[in-house]
Amino acid sequence: MEKTIAVVGLGLIGGSLAKAFHAYTDYRVIGFNRTRSVAERALAEGAIDEIGTEENISEADVIMLSLYPELCVDFIRQHTGKIKKGCIITDACGVKAYLDEHLSPLARENHAYYVGMHPMAGREFSGYDYADESLFEGASMVVVPTQASTEYALREMEALAYSIGFGQVVFATPEEHDSMIAFTSQMPHVVSNAFVKSPSAVRHKGFSAGSYKDLTRVARLNEGMWTELFLENREPLLAELNGLIERLGEYRDAIQKKDADALRELLRDGSERKKSIDSAQES
Repeated sequence: MEKTIAVVGLGLIGGSLAKAFHAYTDYRVIGFNRTRSVAERALAEGAIDEIGTEENISEADVIMLSLYPELCVDFIRQHTGKIKKGCIITDACGVKAYLDEHLSPLARENHAYYVGMHPMAGREFSGYDYADESLFEGASMVVVPTQASTEYALREMEALAYSIGFGQVVFATPEEHDSMIAFTSQMPHVVSNAFVKSPSAVRHKGFSAGSYKDLTRVARLNEGMWTELFLENREPLLAELNGLIERLGEYRDAIQKKDADALRELLRDGSERKKSIDSAQES
């Protein structure tokens, strides 16, 4: 029997998910988007089979939310009573404790399941224009058990991830997810965004190469989305920021004091730490 998946939000990630579901699975794909012209384009291009409506949301066996976290909660709350019994509600957001707290009760109220998911993939640019069915090829998908998940729902979402090209699935609690994402994703965005505010940035042409490009790649961001993500993951992000500020102070002090031995040791320690981390990841 054909199953239906509803993708809510057809931006870069949601649009790519819709295209991948349509291309690589047997799911019938319905797409919801605030700007109807985007949904119409997705339909015309064959990324979805039908535009989402108040009526066909009840047909969804899986609801994939690809919106800001607060909008994810609002969407499920607005459709309470219309969600199919046994439906698996999931999301592609960068925070999970907040969504577990708010979506799990709504899922249970609708006799549905909620499984958190976070695709470790993206691009510098956002929007449906950059959506690509192959975006997730070989990437990692984080699957997060919640208060409203079951082993059945978790395994269904794990299989779904592999079916659209993910190379590995990693399981984590909401707290583990948010702590690691504060380090691997949110911190780089804060640092990159702050780094380009140096007065020297406007004069860098002709003096920069890979290091500058690597460090500034994510400085251009969606300020609305990242503001929400940072504040909803406030404590883990503050812990990482405070730690970085403290470590940067050690480098500043060594340079200020012209303490070559201390500076050399700091640099050696960082370099050895990087080698050790890379070696552990490869094994």
